[in-house]
This record gives sequence, structure tokens and C-alpha cells, in this order.
Amino acid sequence: MYPSIDKIAQAIARKDKCRIVPTGSAALNVLGFSSQMPVNVVYYTDGSPRTIHIGNGRGLLFKRSTDMKRFAYRSEKMQLIVAAIREIGNGKVVDADKEIVARQLKNVNDEEFSHDIVLAPAWVQKILKELR
Repeated sequence: MYPSIDKIAQAIARKDKCRIVPTGSAALNVLGFSSQMPVNVVYYTDGSPRTIHIGNGRGLLFKRSTDMKRFAYRSEKMQLIVAAIREIGNGKVVDADKEIVARQLKNVNDEEFSHDIVLAPAWVQKILKELR
């Protein structure tokens, strides 16, 4: 049994002593919005940008990001939720998406939610506050 691509990415981040954040399509998969996993999973990093080939045409892409808000979340779950909503797009979040977000928000404690909500774009904050 091979480790998941996310576990591989996390191990690389630990080795390189950097932080990583999955981009929208990976977050959509992790949270259950989509069952499709992208062939090349993209993570934002505050470390070195690079591409890692896993095999079977799959790979990891670490894209350098200077947007430090992406790395400031206390809750990994909130970080994923915000990335997923951003990927769906402003004005495109439907009721089925909101149900998934509401379920996921139950796993975020009040202190983390209060800290992390201000890091999200205003339109995402509105959705999250409506569902909390």
C-alpha cells in the first residue's frame, strides 16, 4: 500500500522545514466536494518551488507563494475549507456545497474559527458566517 500524495507532500515539507497548503482542487478532493484527484497535485509553499514526479504520470507541484495569509491559519480544516470555496468561485457556491462546508465546520472549534475567519476573502467570510 503506497502512502497518499498528501502524506508524501507533508513528509517532503517536514524534511524541507517549510509549510505547504493544498490548492483548491486538492482541497475539494480532501473535503469530499469531488471524488476526482488531480493528476498533478499543487501545493503553495513558503519553501523552494519544484516538481516531484511520483510515478504513473502523477506528480506534486510546489508553487512558491508570498501570500503569508495562506500559511497563517490555525485550523488545517479552515485552511482547506477556504481553499475549496475559493476554487468553486464567488457566486458559484450551491446548496450542496454549503452542506459539505457546514459539516466540515463542525470540526473547527470556536477559537480557531474566530482567528481564521479574518484571513479569508470577504465573500468567503460571508458564506462561512452564514453556515456557522
